[in-house]
Amino acid sequence: MSETTAPDPQADIEAMRDRLLEAALPHAAFDGWTEQTLRRAAEDAEMTPLDVYRAFPEGSEGLLDHFMARADEQMVRDVLALDLDQMRIRDRITAAVRLRLERAAPHKEAVRRGLSHLGLPHRGPRAMRALYRTVDLMWRAIGDTSTDFNFYSKRALLAGVYGSTLLYWLNDSSAGHERTWGFLDRRIGDVMKFEKAKARLRNAGVRLPSPARIGRRIAERRNSPFRV
Repeated sequence: MSETTAPDPQADIEAMRDRLLEAALPHAAFDGWTEQTLRRAAEDAEMTPLDVYRAFPEGSEGLLDHFMARADEQMVRDVLALDLDQMRIRDRITAAVRLRLERAAPHKEAVRRGLSHLGLPHRGPRAMRALYRTVDLMWRAIGDTSTDFNFYSKRALLAGVYGSTLLYWLNDSSAGHERTWGFLDRRIGDVMKFEKAKARLRNAGVRLPSPARIGRRIAERRNSPFRV
């Protein structure tokens, strides 16, 4: 007697999300990440309103989140396929940023519309969470194990590099985005200079501030009855 595999509801939801995203991308390039795009995607994918709600209870906001999360997941797979042991740290992180953008190239206009969507003030927290997720996954994928100050400083620096490179890439019409890769290489070079300067400070005995320690001091001050 053969064993039957129980259905996986979460796998079904993920499959519906992927179907809707695939159908939505052509519309998002023109109509943005809107409810209209989601409705048209559902029509193209022949899915019911109930299916759409099950996949994305947040509506088009959830659709955009899924687009970014899928891009992050693909970037991690691409990075892990590299021979990282034979690469310098700067080459690893350069590759991670480049792979993330190269995968997005067929959907450049959808990316542009997504960036405009997240650029509105009330969507600031969502945009910051998405950016943090991307740079955190980049560092983790290349094997970074830093903690404390290094953990936060690396992600903050990479957020600046990735954000500026993304904007440059969106407006780059050069063949194969060669100008973007030159821009990226220069930005990574700036980061490496900073890391070298930080290392010299540590070697000289200069104690760098701990973000966690600073946070505790701020909290203690807020809770103190004698604060001014």
